Amino acid sequence: MTVRHFGAVSSPSCSNYALRKTANDNEEEYGRAVTSTMRRNVSVDNCLCSVSTEVKAKEQIEGLSQACAKGGFRRTKFICNRRSVLESIPEEEHSKDVKTLDLNYDELPMERALGVQWCLESDTFRFRITIKDKPLTRRGILSTVSSIYDPLGFAAPFTLNTNKLLQDLCKDEKLGWDDELPESYRNRWEKWRSELPLLKRILVPRCVKPIDFGEVKSRQVHIFSDASSVGYGSVAYLRLCDNEDHIHCSFLMGKARLAPIKAVTIPRLELTAATVSVRLGEILKKELHETIDIIQYHTDSVTVLRYISNDRKRFQVFVANRVQTIRNLADPS
Repeated sequence: MTVRHFGAVSSPSCSNYALRKTANDNEEEYGRAVTSTMRRNVSVDNCLCSVSTEVKAKEQIEGLSQACAKGGFRRTKFICNRRSVLESIPEEEHSKDVKTLDLNYDELPMERALGVQWCLESDTFRFRITIKDKPLTRRGILSTVSSIYDPLGFAAPFTLNTNKLLQDLCKDEKLGWDDELPESYRNRWEKWRSELPLLKRILVPRCVKPIDFGEVKSRQVHIFSDASSVGYGSVAYLRLCDNEDHIHCSFLMGKARLAPIKAVTIPRLELTAATVSVRLGEILKKELHETIDIIQYHTDSVTVLRYISNDRKRFQVFVANRVQTIRNLADPS
């Protein structure tokens, strides 16, 4: 076979292998910056990359196009939040929504970046909410909640409430998937649904470093965990300090999970939240391209701190497993 047909189970894997092979074979000619982008920033058929200047963006686009062409890959549908960069790209290779725009006057559109809404004009992530009428049943609620795509946890505090509602519905053994909701559940659901359009107001800056920020001399990641009887969660922030001692903090990622149906004590939930934090830290170590000076974990539970720092006492399996995970992935201090 000389061609891989589209739709086979193995096709994505073969395509990804071919792209990586192309990057490895052409690294000497096109440089590490271009080939590293091909290896790290491509997901299926989308390439997402951020650079510090417009000049670098133009060089990256040209290098990517030429390097990919060596392996038979044609890069097209380009989009960027800088008009001068778009003007440097042939119009036939622009994204569909940009081809019809006058780049001197028209406002740049919203674009989907791996499922997340990216507003090019303001360079922010936001939600586009379309409320569809669904039956007032457990199945209808699940369908509406699942339509909110939020991989980085921007809306986690909001969606946790309706996940709790679903959990309560699952506890009620008399209710089936297509049974009408009782009045008490219906009020909770309608209140949440009425607030759903407010998600459109959330704007999260795409760039973690402001344009007017100086040369960065320190990068720290701070990850906070907390828990309650309803749920537990973790949130990560990037703290930048420049050469003039200006400090800027940016939201990176958050996770929120429901407490189990089976009752668990608050200290154990706090420990579980701390475990989520260190796993979140491991994800960020791999995904952040810049060197991080320190990753600091925070919890307001003294019990958790004593669990982690204890070297002598043997704990029950639940506690011991999570303490071991935390000590393997982070320094107890």
